[in-house]
Amino acid sequence: RGRLGAVDAAEGTSCFPGAVHILNRRAAPSETAPAADARRGRDRGTPQRSRMSEATTYLELRDLRVSYGKVEALHGISVHVEQGEIVTILGANGAGKTTTLTTISGLRKPSGGSILFQGRPLHTIPSHEIVRLGITQSPEGRRVFGTLSVRENLDLGAFTSKDRGRSAKIRKWIFDLFPRLAEREGQLAGTLSGGEQQMLAIARALMADPKVLLLDEPSLGLAPLLVRSIFDSVRKINRQGVTV
Repeated sequence: RGRLGAVDAAEGTSCFPGAVHILNRRAAPSETAPAADARRGRDRGTPQRSRMSEATTYLELRDLRVSYGKVEALHGISVHVEQGEIVTILGANGAGKTTTLTTISGLRKPSGGSILFQGRPLHTIPSHEIVRLGITQSPEGRRVFGTLSVRENLDLGAFTSKDRGRSAKIRKWIFDLFPRLAEREGQLAGTLSGGEQQMLAIARALMADPKVLLLDEPSLGLAPLLVRSIFDSVRKINRQGVTV
């Protein structure tokens, strides 16, 4: 919802050409890991999340407005995200997709409206505190640290964690999810292929053990087979209880 921004997910209709489209997808029962799988996941250290009430709004944007100087980029966007959903924002270049995500992450401050996570305002706190609350982002263009190894990039993603044992279990889960990263653990990130760097960018965000994972253009510049592989991984991440 929102002027120029604008699609109501229930209606699926946009108000203006070039609008931002917001699609909500909740995993079907057959797509959700059964209880036995959840128990096995806990045994091997895979992150698991408890489910909130269906009526709870997990992450909410209310009439969000963001400006660059005198130019308003977001014109009153309202989005409701429930726990366990995969929510997709679609739109043309310049429609405000990246601005929306960076504002949720606290990298840009809104000029109006509010952002709530589990009922707590996010728009008034700094970005590193938002990470500690459980929201991480894989940015557009990957932005891996090219002169650091794959392992060092992952370690930086876990900077908010004081539990090294937990971080080690998450890293093992990530290597199961992205076997190529395990094979290249000691390799400099700048020498990876585009697809491998995208895997690393997502993995680095997962190292903070997020409740909500924000992905900005995860398929940008990738070959079709790699795109399919990346989105298969996103579904696996979501089935472990991470809202995307």
